[in-house]
Amino acid sequence: MQAMTRGWINGAIGVAIFSGSLPATRVAVLGLDPFFVTAARSGIAGLLAMAALLLTRNVRPDRAEWRTLALVALGVVVGFPLCTALALRTITSAHSLVFIGLLPLATAIFGTWLGGERPSRAFWMFAVLGAASVAGFALSQDGSGSLGADALMLVAILSCGYGYAEGGRLSRRLGGWQVICWVLVLSLPVSLPLMLYWQPGDWSAVPVSAWLGVVYVAVFSMLVGFIFWYRGLALGGIAAVGQLQLLQPFLGLLLSAWLLGESVTVTMIVVTAFVVACVAGAKYTAAAPAPVSPTAR
Repeated sequence: MQAMTRGWINGAIGVAIFSGSLPATRVAVLGLDPFFVTAARSGIAGLLAMAALLLTRNVRPDRAEWRTLALVALGVVVGFPLCTALALRTITSAHSLVFIGLLPLATAIFGTWLGGERPSRAFWMFAVLGAASVAGFALSQDGSGSLGADALMLVAILSCGYGYAEGGRLSRRLGGWQVICWVLVLSLPVSLPLMLYWQPGDWSAVPVSAWLGVVYVAVFSMLVGFIFWYRGLALGGIAAVGQLQLLQPFLGLLLSAWLLGESVTVTMIVVTAFVVACVAGAKYTAAAPAPVSPTAR
């Protein structure tokens, strides 16, 4: 199997896992402080990541790689989780899809800047059409929002797009699962104390659903999903594989339909088909990804 195909498969698995992130965060912040949710998802995942690194005895990153890992942590461990948790206190998960639809485009822009990728004009056409269709669909489903929450979501998307691109670039040298594990371990000296500081005063008063939301975003959104995602970006190209995120909102809605009994409309099916076409177009018009470093660990 070619590296680019493996990249798209890994990326698709990562997106499927990420699709439950916003609904799980929404459930968690309804019963817990958003600052605690942000710190807990990083702290719990960081402990698991440290155990994995200790068991496998991986080579430690060099000084330059530590600096890059710190920047990735600011984007995907702090920026995106914190901003979305704060925003989802006042907006619905459906409204947040407006901004999630812009994430693939943000990832592609940062990927061309940081990763030296040069997608074709046709690729950018498919990327913009896909982003516009997702954002337009989300707006048609839910027009509620506030200026402050929308600003937080915009910061979240920019932070996440940068973290995805920078992490994908570094994964070509360190490996996909190693990057997210080192990022989480690097964050532990901050995330663990903050998790303890912001912990709820009465744990028994927190609904079980909120704890399940925390477990999902910590284990799956913050760790397992990134293992597949960064490997996919490294193998298939940051800009190209990043377009798979266009499917994330629709996977989330399908998940809601399955678990919560929400209806799936004809409009959703039509828009999903159009987005799949945009993703396919982006795949076939994207430039070949940069090769993985021969010294990759």
